[in-house]
Amino acid sequence: MNLQSKEMSDTFEKKTEKRFLDNKNPKANERDNKTKDWIPITKLGRLVKQGKIGSIEQIFYFSIPVKEQEIIDHFLRNHLKDEVLKIMPVQKQTRAGQRTRFKAFVIIGDFNRHIGLGIKTAKEIASAIRGALLASKLSIIQARKGFWGGKEGSPHTVPMKVTGKCGSVRLRCIPAPKGAGIVAARIPKKLLMLAGYQDVFTSSKGYTRTFGNFAKATFQAIYSTYDFVTPDLWASQKLIENPLSL
Repeated sequence: MNLQSKEMSDTFEKKTEKRFLDNKNPKANERDNKTKDWIPITKLGRLVKQGKIGSIEQIFYFSIPVKEQEIIDHFLRNHLKDEVLKIMPVQKQTRAGQRTRFKAFVIIGDFNRHIGLGIKTAKEIASAIRGALLASKLSIIQARKGFWGGKEGSPHTVPMKVTGKCGSVRLRCIPAPKGAGIVAARIPKKLLMLAGYQDVFTSSKGYTRTFGNFAKATFQAIYSTYDFVTPDLWASQKLIENPLSL
């Protein structure tokens, strides 16, 4: 009887110690939860986890909306780089006074034709950055690259003149020869570099001091590179089955 009570006491002490350590280090619990297996909640997520979709280009080909950030992590986890462009306070007038929140701008890309822009407003800076990072992953687009002049080497610039607009801001990207570099302001230069462009001329007009509109106009200009069907896309391509019909 004494032996049994001693074993029960030891078990109780071990459980109490484990509970104390878990409460003492909540970050360890958070890391353990992140390492758990991803449980997809959409059909696209289930197909990706089952390995029936081989690349993210297949998703872009059919313009399938991505609703889970784990899909992006599955294909581009080891190549993505994120950067916080700016954190700015925003205020709203209420009956109780002014309510201050923080707005974060985050870009994400792999320097290889993939770029995303996320914007999020929250009460705390950390929450705003996390939300903007999630939004940037879900908004990732494919940037198209081309040549200036002859087609020698690898694509290095935008394939044609493209324009993006947001508010009063207009940004135009113009193909540039090799070695010219990215001739742009600080904001569009970061987005173009993260998208993988080496040589681009830019021209902007409007109130470019509006940070958010300038970033959105650049993002829209990069998105517009696939709006034009150029002769190199005229060739007959093999019909690929839609992943959602599997």
